[in-house]
Amino acid sequence: MNKRGGRPPQRRSGRGGRPAAQRGHGRPSREGRAGPKRRSPDDLGGDQVEGRHAVRELLLIGRRRVLELAMSDDVDDSPVIAEIKDLAEDGRIPITYTSRAKLEAEARTEAPQGVIARAHSVRAVNLEELAGNTRTGQPPFLLALDGITDPGNLGAILRSAEVAGVTGIVLPRHRAVRLSPAAVKAAAGAVEHLDIALVGGLPTALSKLRDLDVWSIGLDMGGELSVFEMDAADSAVVLVLGAEGEGLSRLVRDRCDLIASIPQVGALESLNVAAAAAVACFEVVRRRS
Repeated sequence: MNKRGGRPPQRRSGRGGRPAAQRGHGRPSREGRAGPKRRSPDDLGGDQVEGRHAVRELLLIGRRRVLELAMSDDVDDSPVIAEIKDLAEDGRIPITYTSRAKLEAEARTEAPQGVIARAHSVRAVNLEELAGNTRTGQPPFLLALDGITDPGNLGAILRSAEVAGVTGIVLPRHRAVRLSPAAVKAAAGAVEHLDIALVGGLPTALSKLRDLDVWSIGLDMGGELSVFEMDAADSAVVLVLGAEGEGLSRLVRDRCDLIASIPQVGALESLNVAAAAAVACFEVVRRRS
């Protein structure tokens, strides 16, 4: 018995069931074709920010230093572009105007939308910080990602997580995508609000979180309960999402306190991992409210 009020129902062993999300297919991003920039194991990335909403949020929140902006010389004077220019002026951030062709050649996404920012990388925080008290006073609400390799999926997950009030993200150092330009653009500014921890391995991280009284709930089609039955959701909790196509790895699955699945009534086999994350996150929101 601990502060969480006891252990959950019988833990499972083995993988079991089909994964909660399947790998998406489609045209590869420019980033994927060019190859991502090599980074140190402790660098989260995020130093090149593309897309209007992502750049606007970068400037507005001001959590990290912005070095410069590049804009195409024919960019339209939309409200969000006007706000970006005002924020850059207020922060004394230089803007370089260049041709659209040159800007797009420097971009690492398909559509930089006429603006690229260069900034300091996102700073990783300690896992213990994520498990501590939150700014809102609510119990920690974390999301751990097991081997997510698609930057678009990562960005979409982060965007849903931020809107749902997730207080921290746990990413493994290896075999997972970082905050590449495509991921940051898809996140639409969410990376400026979320605290992110990098860990050597998710199984060890989940064990540490358990010692810190954080429940871990894995998402998998073979789950013994529905996401709509997650009684632990109003406690300190970490939702664990598996890789596209493969689902949760065996060791990660075995370290979760509970495994939950999303009920399905249609003909398709599963949801995309980003859609599954949104469903699970907003079920936690529903229970907490």
